[in-house]
This record gives sequence, structure tokens and C-alpha cells, in this order.
Amino acid sequence: MTTDRRSILSNQGLSRALRSLPARMPPPGLRTSLRVLASRERQRILNHRNFAWYDRVRLFAHDLMRPLALPFAGGVFSTVVLFSMWLVPTYPVRGDSTFDVPTVLTTEATVKGTAPIGTGGSDVVVDVIVDGQGRMVDYTIVSGPSLLKNEALRRSVENTLLFTEFTPATTFGYPMAGKMRLFLHSSHIDVKG
Repeated sequence: MTTDRRSILSNQGLSRALRSLPARMPPPGLRTSLRVLASRERQRILNHRNFAWYDRVRLFAHDLMRPLALPFAGGVFSTVVLFSMWLVPTYPVRGDSTFDVPTVLTTEATVKGTAPIGTGGSDVVVDVIVDGQGRMVDYTIVSGPSLLKNEALRRSVENTLLFTEFTPATTFGYPMAGKMRLFLHSSHIDVKG
């Protein structure tokens, strides 16, 4: 049996075995079916010749962009993470005014015009609260202990503050109440916001 198997597996034996098989004939409708399919495909190509760009875009999107999508998303994600790691420590804290950048969005209350204090030669520091219309609402004496003892000097400071014109503080262009520090001298007034 091994000799028969060897003879069958040899090239000549295999050729003889294949020649002895009956010839296969295609089914009678196969040729017509293939011609109809080829005709339909040709017609589809002719009709979609105007949409050739669509096939190119689809090929680009599906076959070329798919391998790039994951590295691109990883790059964008790592950029956002690294930028936020840099931004958070460098962003100024709101309570620390040394890093505050002045903008036009908010303005402090300012003095439009005033007269100097009429009596006394001492200096006085006063915190003034100004309302949204630019009028003084309240004041607090920060320094100038002689002001509390000298009634005439205190009245002079109060009159000066009452008749002083203020520009109110603004936030986004709307007037708001604000606080300011005035340095009153006998000859002039210094304003520090």
C-alpha cells in the first residue's frame, strides 16, 4: 500500500489522476450572469464618476486617518495636561495684589477735585467709602491721632471729604461702591487706591 501511495503522490501519478477526472462544465446561465454583473458595475462607475472625490475622501478618512487618530488624541491630551501643569503654578492668586494686572474691566474710585485742609499743619490718612454715584458714604481715620483731639481740624477734614467730588469705582463699566485711601496734607491731597 505504501508503494501505491508513493506512486499517487509522485508528479506523474498526480498528473494521471487529474487527467482521469471528468471535465467540469460551467452552468449554462453563469456566462450571462457574469456579463450582467460586469455591465451593472460599469454603469455604476460611469454614474459615479462625478463622485470620485467622495471615494477618495472616504479612503482618506477611513484608511489613512484611522491610524493617526490615536497618536493625535494622545498628543492633544498630553499638551493640555502639560499646559495646565505649567499654568496653575504661574497663575496669580486673587488675594495677592502684587501680581494683579490692572485692566479696564474694573476701576477704582478716584478723586475729581477737592480743596486742601484749612487748619493745622499735621498729615491725616483716611479710608473713604464711595457709593455708586460718587458720594462719600463713610470714612475711617487710619492715622492722625491729633485729628481726634482737635475739633477744628476734624471738622475741616469732614468738610473737605463732604465737598470732594469722587468718581465711583466701576466693574464692567457699571458704577459700584468702592473704598479708597486718602492722604490729606495741609497743602495738598494724595490719593492711593
